Amino acid sequence: MVTIYSKNNCVQCKMTKRFLEQHQVDFKEINLDEQPEFIEYVKGLGFSAAPVIETISETFSGFQPAKLKTLV
Repeated sequence: MVTIYSKNNCVQCKMTKRFLEQHQVDFKEINLDEQPEFIEYVKGLGFSAAPVIETISETFSGFQPAKLKTLV
């Protein structure tokens, strides 16, 4: 399962979600603006900018098409 930690008005978040939707990759979205209790968790992973994409095998930040393609 893929989890995306996103924020409102985040262009890279929208691009990441659109990419996954277009490639029919199931994902769970956690909006950090609406669920701020997850902010400390994301910071604990070592990230301070959205989106943060978490899979079973890796976690990365930003819109990274090359890494997203590995999820397809």
